[in-house]
Amino acid sequence: MERHFNIVVWGKVQGVTFRKFVKEQAQKLGIKGSVQNLPNGTVFIEAEAEEEKLNELIILCQKGSPASEVTAVKYSVAQMQQLEDFEIKE
Repeated sequence: MERHFNIVVWGKVQGVTFRKFVKEQAQKLGIKGSVQNLPNGTVFIEAEAEEEKLNELIILCQKGSPASEVTAVKYSVAQMQQLEDFEIKE
């Protein structure tokens, strides 16, 4: 079943190519959505796909990009928005 997850990632995740990493992984998995840095130092991801693929993305986010240091990943299920692509938001 397709789901919409709002994912928040904590740790050293800004300025370490984490958003680019998330976009690449999401595109490989066929996930639609976006990723952006938040002012509090976290990264916020909106993602829509089959739940199995979203769970794979969460596992990849826990590992992070080579220069990142992820301390926590939390998600919540939200209403589907029929997203078209996966983008990095500024």
